[in-house]
Amino acid sequence: MPKARLAGGIALVTATVIGCGAVTTPSLSAKELLPSQSTLIDYVDPSTVPGLSTETVTEGDGGGRRVHAVYPVVDGAPRLTEKLRAVVGGHTDRSGEGAAPPSSELNVDWQLAAVSDQVVGVRLSVGEFTGTGWATSRTTVWYDRVEKRAMDSTGLLKDSAALTALAALTRVELAGRKQVVDVDAVKAGEDFFDSLSFNRDGDLVVEFDDYQVAAGSLGRVAVAVPEEKVAGLLSPAGVRARSAAVSARKAQSQAPSAAEIEAATADRPEARSPRAGTVDCTRIKCVALTYDDGPGPGTGELLDVLAEHGARATFFTVGTNAAAQPGLLLRMSREGHLVANHTWSHRDLGSLPTSKIAHQLGRAQEAITRATGQTPTLVRPPYGAVDEKVMEAAAELGLPVVRWSVDAGDVKDHDAGSVARRVVAAAEPGSIILMHDVRSTAAAATPEILRTLTERGYAFVTVPELYGSAGMRPGKIHDSGPAPATTP
Repeated sequence: MPKARLAGGIALVTATVIGCGAVTTPSLSAKELLPSQSTLIDYVDPSTVPGLSTETVTEGDGGGRRVHAVYPVVDGAPRLTEKLRAVVGGHTDRSGEGAAPPSSELNVDWQLAAVSDQVVGVRLSVGEFTGTGWATSRTTVWYDRVEKRAMDSTGLLKDSAALTALAALTRVELAGRKQVVDVDAVKAGEDFFDSLSFNRDGDLVVEFDDYQVAAGSLGRVAVAVPEEKVAGLLSPAGVRARSAAVSARKAQSQAPSAAEIEAATADRPEARSPRAGTVDCTRIKCVALTYDDGPGPGTGELLDVLAEHGARATFFTVGTNAAAQPGLLLRMSREGHLVANHTWSHRDLGSLPTSKIAHQLGRAQEAITRATGQTPTLVRPPYGAVDEKVMEAAAELGLPVVRWSVDAGDVKDHDAGSVARRVVAAAEPGSIILMHDVRSTAAAATPEILRTLTERGYAFVTVPELYGSAGMRPGKIHDSGPAPATTP
């Protein structure tokens, strides 16, 4: 990752990568620049954690408030799940209060700050867009496997006196940046110290939210307090967390650079169902079942259902979930389904600058390619939202843009029967049907959809098969495929 450099050991960076701690810096004189890589955290590759899955909270594909929040579920740590659910729920509840602007959006991404047989640390990056720009807050939740308790970051400290001491140390570290950082704003409270982690050297990294101690335009503000200064302030859980962070170098996962993304996807075959071509959609009524946002808890069951009926589908996967559960993506590909791009963290691409659009698409391409061995050939923008910038980015990557003609409504309606009836009533030859595999509703509704539409003469194919020899055009919107020229 590119390294930002600033004074006093502080990282002031404007993130071009969601949840990443490095990028471009504001305009500062050369004498103000000092190395800041001490504030970077080595995040654990989630695919190396046995039994890890994800939970997703989403709404807005059909219009209205846009919310997409994902957090990990770690096997054997139910109290951590409860804590993460409560933290995420607090943000989603607040985002629904009052009259939010029509373009508002809440997005929660995650990373593993540390994992060992004694502790787990989960860093949540909470982005909020209100129509004019994004603001990001950061919260790191810890689970002590020894004491079997989930805790806020301040649980890494002995007591309130240790928190007061840490606040003083933090102000000292920040003192050299008074012209850009409000040192006096730092208080010994949980609101200011809710994202504590450790770097590879065991220093305590304190992260602040946007606008908390500096102008939001400065991006991420963090400080590394040297290990020797905080050693006496740590609780037993804090000591275990520091040890886990220092010893986890073999499992670290940072955001790949553009060059690493290109290298990972180069010379890989384009994704294509091995069963493509077995159905002629110019002669037979075809529909494409598509599933967004996964893989999730219901994906394995859904794959079982599709296999039982001999049906194939297109899965538009979110990169964070793909990276966490690559085995499910490989299974999709091997069983004849198509795995496609739904961005890295499900932010409305139209709200992002061109560089971040490219990274959202590219990083998802890389994660999916690593999992399946094939490069995705389609993209579905979150919420179906597109603009000229999105279309250009998709065209540069050679990706046709896929939306949908039938919305199953399974995000808001958890009655599988009514979801199935809605799909069956709206389906036509060439329909692209939107569902989501991050909840059990889609898996529960799919058998009835398959049974009824099969009785009506429909075949279930991947999206490119709808278009046959005519193909799909990169950077162009595809809402539904053509109807067959003839019907049986």
